[in-house]
Amino acid sequence: MARRKKKRRTHVRPSETPLPNAPIIPHSFVIKSGKVGKSVSGLVRDIRRVMEPNTATKLRERKRNKLKDFVAMTGPLGVTHILIFTQTETGTNLRIARCQRGPTLCFRVTKYALISDVLHEQKHAKSPGTEYLTSPLLVLNGFDGEDKQMKLMTTMFQNMFPPINVKTMNLSEARRVVLLNYNSDTNLIDFRHYSIGVKPIGVSKKLKKITANEVPDLHEYNDISEYILRKGMSESEAESEAETSAVTLSQNYLGRSNPKSSQRAIKLTEIGPRMELRLVKIQAEMCDGEILFHHQGMS
Repeated sequence: MARRKKKRRTHVRPSETPLPNAPIIPHSFVIKSGKVGKSVSGLVRDIRRVMEPNTATKLRERKRNKLKDFVAMTGPLGVTHILIFTQTETGTNLRIARCQRGPTLCFRVTKYALISDVLHEQKHAKSPGTEYLTSPLLVLNGFDGEDKQMKLMTTMFQNMFPPINVKTMNLSEARRVVLLNYNSDTNLIDFRHYSIGVKPIGVSKKLKKITANEVPDLHEYNDISEYILRKGMSESEAESEAETSAVTLSQNYLGRSNPKSSQRAIKLTEIGPRMELRLVKIQAEMCDGEILFHHQGMS
C-alpha cells in the first residue's frame, strides 16, 4: 500500500500575516555570560519571566557559547534586545543592547532580590497565573533629564516593551506593570514588577470573600447575616479604599464581578524580582564602539 504523501504547508495563514502598519513587537534574549553563581542564574530566569511572552524563556546557554553566537541568531529570530548578566569579583553587571547596531547600556546591579525572596516576604503570596500571557505595561518615573545618557536610557527602556495604544488596547490584557524609578540624588534606578488587580469599593472584607467565591466558616452563626454584621461593620473596614483611588472600568475586566462601567480600586501586588541599577557606561554599538557615557569612579 502506497504511503500517503505528507501535505506541506505552502501558504501563510491570514492571522500570521503582519499588518502593513502594525507596530514591531520587541523580542528579547536574557542570558548569562561567563561564570556566575546560582543566585545570578536565578535572576536570569526571573527576568525572563518579566519579559514574557516575547522572550526566549527556555533558552539554554552552554559553556562553549560565545556572545557572538547569540547575536548571530537575533536577526533570524527577530530579536530586538539582548540582556546579558555577568558576575565578577566586584559584583553583578547587566548589559542591555539593541540588536544589531546598538547602543549598549552597561549597569552595575548594586542590589537584587529574586521572585522567591519577594514572595517569601508576603503574608499571602500570589501564585503565578495567566498574567504572564501578556506583556507588562511600563511606567517610567524620574527619567525627565535632558542629558544624553538619560534620553538614551528612556528610549532603550521604552523600546524593550510593546507600544500601547490607549484607545484600542484590550483592558483585560493589562495584567502586569514594570516600574522603573530614577533617583536623581543617588543616580540609582529601582526596578519593580507588579501584578495588576481590581477590588470592589465600599465593601467589607467579609463580603469581599463571599463575592470572590470564597466559602467562609459559618459554623458559629445561624445565618449569613450574622457573619457579615458580627460586631458591626467598622467605618475603616467598609471604606478600605479611598474614593480618589476609584476608577470606572471602560471595558469588562477579568472576573465575573468586574463589568464595564463599574467602579473599582486598582491594586498592585509585587511579584518580583527587584533590582537596583546604576548606569556605568554607554557604548555606541553592540557591546562595543565609542563610549558615549562613563560614570566617574566606576570601572
